[in-house]
Amino acid sequence: MQNLINGKELSKILLDNLKVKIMNIKNNRLPKIVVVQVGDNPSSNKYIQHKIKSIENIGMLHDHLKLDGRTSQEELLKHIDFLNKDETVDGIIVQLPLPKHIDVFTINSRISPKKDADGFSPCTIGDVVLGNSIIYPATPLGIIKLLEWKNIKIAGANIVVIGKSNIVGKPLANMLLNKSATVTICHKQTKDVKKFAKESDILISAAGCANLVTKEFVHENMTIIDVGANFVNGKYCGDVDFESVKDIVKWITPVPGGVGPMTIACLLENVYNLYLQNCLK
Repeated sequence: MQNLINGKELSKILLDNLKVKIMNIKNNRLPKIVVVQVGDNPSSNKYIQHKIKSIENIGMLHDHLKLDGRTSQEELLKHIDFLNKDETVDGIIVQLPLPKHIDVFTINSRISPKKDADGFSPCTIGDVVLGNSIIYPATPLGIIKLLEWKNIKIAGANIVVIGKSNIVGKPLANMLLNKSATVTICHKQTKDVKKFAKESDILISAAGCANLVTKEFVHENMTIIDVGANFVNGKYCGDVDFESVKDIVKWITPVPGGVGPMTIACLLENVYNLYLQNCLK
């Protein structure tokens, strides 16, 4: 497919470049990331395996701190406090989802902005909104890199983002706004999402709703970025009814193989940038 935006291809380029940078580090310790997991969620196990494989491939150091699902919020905060003080650690990731008894905002707020690999802390998000950050939430950053890779114009574009999460929708909208796009966010309470989508140049769906975007949402000059991660009848799929729209639109990302690999690549770029800030200053 000539209109496919292949995230695997671009992520490999980014990771290969990162591997070279790490190989060329002289007389300093290597960058290190710690992945913190609470519980034994099967999806989390899968995502962490992918992350660790990429981490090892580029020569970055890592630890996987796997805690029991009954770990209290206070215990988890103590682990984060310890990692915040550990000068050999450059990036901390707390794998989501967390057990229901743990508040995600409290955990993200506790991670030092100097080690916030995911880009989820309130301080980091504030800098993202102001366009004054050295790191950005990995999925939104990956989306922007995909668009720029294919020379898809962001400045002046009408962009619709479906989904208002703190992880994707909100930071992404601000990052696009900082690049002079006209951004509309749609969500569950939006009336006639289809109408907004149809009028956009770029449609980004991060709703977590399988087959939400159908051919009635799209037109021939549109770019579609599918951030959805859904399972239907045991099959992994996005928010877009791929088969019904792929031959209509100008550009489209697949699921899997689109945004997902970019998230990991951008996450590790964040860790490297934090390393430069923390270790080489």
